[in-house]
Amino acid sequence: MSGPGEWHWQRPYVKNFSMKLTRASVQRVATLARLRLTDDEESALTGQLEQILGYMDKLNELDTANVELFSHAMDSANALREDRVANQPNTEALLANAPERDETFFRVPKIIE
Repeated sequence: MSGPGEWHWQRPYVKNFSMKLTRASVQRVATLARLRLTDDEESALTGQLEQILGYMDKLNELDTANVELFSHAMDSANALREDRVANQPNTEALLANAPERDETFFRVPKIIE
């Protein structure tokens, strides 16, 4: 059993954990991201990120104990198509403007001895 703020394999997010975002933490993240922010940008980002964290706190109030975990929003068995050639290249058309050719290959100058 895990307590508030501890990792739990079924719910990998932190519940009941609220954090006040400070301008110093925005400056620290900006430094780690190698961003140069003006004072106005720091103030704006601090407010915007606080709103985002406030919304996350609001979402954490929801009771999700009986919600089944999922990894994709939609069920899909195999979204990939079969790998097959759809438009066979015309070798003669491709080599028509080649300065030199050797059967079905481009002939190029030798660059490695």
